[in-house]
Amino acid sequence: MPSELQSPTATLLQHIRETIEANDVWRGHTINLIASENVLSPAARRVLDSDLLHRYAEGHPGGRYYEGTRYIDVIESLTAETLRRVFQAGWADVRPISGTVANEAVFSRIVPQGATAIAHTVAGGGHISHARIGSLGKRTKNILPWPTLADGYSIDPAAARDLIAKEKPAVAVLGRSLFLFPEPLAELKDVCVEHGTRILYDGAHVLGLIASGTFQDPLREGADVLNGSTHKTFFGPQRGVMLSPGGDEELTKTLDKGVFPGSSSNHHLFSLPSLLVSALEVEAFGAEYARDTIANAQALGAALARQGFAVAMADQGFTQSHQVAVDVSPFGGGKDVSARLCAQDIICNMNLLPGEPGKLAFAPSGIRLGVQEMTRFGMGADEMEAIAEFMKAAITGGRDVRAEVGALRDRFPEVRYGFAASDLD
Repeated sequence: MPSELQSPTATLLQHIRETIEANDVWRGHTINLIASENVLSPAARRVLDSDLLHRYAEGHPGGRYYEGTRYIDVIESLTAETLRRVFQAGWADVRPISGTVANEAVFSRIVPQGATAIAHTVAGGGHISHARIGSLGKRTKNILPWPTLADGYSIDPAAARDLIAKEKPAVAVLGRSLFLFPEPLAELKDVCVEHGTRILYDGAHVLGLIASGTFQDPLREGADVLNGSTHKTFFGPQRGVMLSPGGDEELTKTLDKGVFPGSSSNHHLFSLPSLLVSALEVEAFGAEYARDTIANAQALGAALARQGFAVAMADQGFTQSHQVAVDVSPFGGGKDVSARLCAQDIICNMNLLPGEPGKLAFAPSGIRLGVQEMTRFGMGADEMEAIAEFMKAAITGGRDVRAEVGALRDRFPEVRYGFAASDLD
């Protein structure tokens, strides 16, 4: 270390490196069930470190406000072209740096101040950006909840149609953060058209399943805009994307301005090549990955039910996505249970369940589990059975399972459903 770097600077630099290394080692021995995370392939990671880390671009390829973007113009154009192809979309914007930023761009342009909107509550699975305290709430506080069936998870289509006809909202937001089953989008499209309501489908969690044709097809079913995060079931870097069927030039021009200058300036150029690689991986491997992910989620739900847990929507097969929701109130609630699991190297998040008041956000009844990352490491139904048994032991205090968790995780060190770093050579 250079002599001019004296303590405490030298000590702090070493601490930074050691902390990162410690996280990498620990995470490599854990079972991660956070539903909003995934891992990159070696190829997608390899292209993250480049000169693009230092550069800036505003506007579109061929129409930048900065010079020096000739090569990033190629990458950005190829990324948008690939995503249009993967989603059979007429229009794509790859500049949002997260799903929430994409939502901000849409709400800022299609929701007049004080207009009526319909969205899921946070307890009903809605994302915080759909709420009064989030991005949508910057435009309006008049956000009505979707009416649901008795299960609390499913939209009541007949009641929803009546609500749209009565309130004539500017936007109807579908898609959720706790997202187990497809939305009744096709059943609501005609009434939305009749009353001038735009449909935003927030596909952040299920974007990879949508791309692979294993969940639902929002752009064909009637969504005006499909937004998403590119790092959940769509296993790319942490970015966002906006897609539309095309054919509505006025809408896409409006949304374009919502992205820039509305919600983004420079758009983190360094991660665009990784998104392009990941989009090509979804195109090549996504259908198999999506099928395996959904099968694993259903297997985990069934295994947890056999362990005595109250798994949501058991009578409907638990889930058709990567997620499983569990009411753990008999074991102390979501906060305590998720902490107990983390202490045993099983990572998940506490979660409100339908019907719970928002004030319980930090003391909810439930936990939300996602199998997308463990699926990408190659785990299958047998491993889901083992995970459920580990969870039961960790939650009830039956035994310390950290060694068993680590041993299971160590059997699956390699990322699947993707390209090797050498494929770029």
